[in-house]
Amino acid sequence: MTPGGSGPLRNGDFRLLLAGATAGQLGAQVTVVALPLVAVVELHASALQTGVLTAAETAAFLLVGLPAGAWVDRMRRLPVLIRADTVRAVAMAGLPLAAWSGTLTMAQLYLVALVTGVATVFFDVAHQSYLPALLPREQLVSGNGALETVRSSAQVAGPGLGGGLVQAVGAPFALVADALGYLLSALFLRRIRTPEAAPVAPAAGASLRAQVAEGLAFVFGNPVLRMIACATAVANFFNAMLLAVQTVFLVRVLGLPPGVLGLMMSASAVGGLAGALSAGALARALGRARVIWLSTVVTGPFALLWPLAGHGAAALWYALASAVVFFGAVVYNVAQVSFRQMLCPDALLGRMNATLRFMVWGTMPFGALAGGAIASAAGARSAVWVCAAGFLLVPVPLLLSPLRRLRDLPEPAAVLRPEAG
Repeated sequence: MTPGGSGPLRNGDFRLLLAGATAGQLGAQVTVVALPLVAVVELHASALQTGVLTAAETAAFLLVGLPAGAWVDRMRRLPVLIRADTVRAVAMAGLPLAAWSGTLTMAQLYLVALVTGVATVFFDVAHQSYLPALLPREQLVSGNGALETVRSSAQVAGPGLGGGLVQAVGAPFALVADALGYLLSALFLRRIRTPEAAPVAPAAGASLRAQVAEGLAFVFGNPVLRMIACATAVANFFNAMLLAVQTVFLVRVLGLPPGVLGLMMSASAVGGLAGALSAGALARALGRARVIWLSTVVTGPFALLWPLAGHGAAALWYALASAVVFFGAVVYNVAQVSFRQMLCPDALLGRMNATLRFMVWGTMPFGALAGGAIASAAGARSAVWVCAAGFLLVPVPLLLSPLRRLRDLPEPAAVLRPEAG
């Protein structure tokens, strides 16, 4: 591990973690474009079916989200990351093979979405829990900022690359890029050599249910974590609604071809990249607590530009809204994830992250299904209006929390004190 003042990028194993994140995220962002296009263009899926597909991708957070944290806390995290990447690579590779053989169906898309979703639950919980093993805690904001920069950069390049691949080779075969990305990520992670502490063995007779309950108690006993979870859950519900209908909206309502669709979807990543690069400076200037709620208050109203998008140049309203909203979302994520990692004891990291993931990602299947249902009943533009209005609700829990009265986040010892009464 590098000294505290040398910066995370001087840590060779952290650079390998970044390289793995780059490969995995780039492939995954190709899939953001290609997978819905497989359903919409190749299999002629309805708006409701695309909503079900999006719900299947995130349903695993409801199904295994809570026990995953307890399982991860019982294991070394690096092997979990490698196995999850391997499972995702194999699952995604099956789709182009099925397309080549002429046997691809919506049922297979749903199944692959579920399998990769389960693997993603374990990967994400282990990934956020593993970072403190590579970096000292004073470097976590910089480390998370670097990971968000990689993710946002992949989101800039991935959709455009995905749209181009779809036009060049067809949507199913563009998914090969995702399988290769996960495979490369696993290979980079296998080269990490920093010793990882053995997991703390659960107390004699401690059940999985008791360990899950301990994670729940840690999150619900903390007023800041509770409100962060509520705000993020609202944001993810309406973001899933948007993801479920945006391909239908952009292709069938605005008439965009796949290549332009990919570029349009990259706009959110441009904003996210700017947010990742500026998150640290904004936290220092505005305060680590204040930036959490202020980022959502200032950028959320721009979501109202999404449903105002039209044909031709008017489609750019969609891109502008995406760029600004996701700028705020990434600034918010860097600040709140870093706070969670600094706050939580290592032995509870997996369960804390899994509890938060269960709460904030567990709303996504319902958002996706709601988006598909609204689009089927009232049209895709109406569903996008509901998404836009929903983003205005995101800051409400944060403004009702202790964060509103703070400039900087309290020390962990203060936050961990039980509430009176």
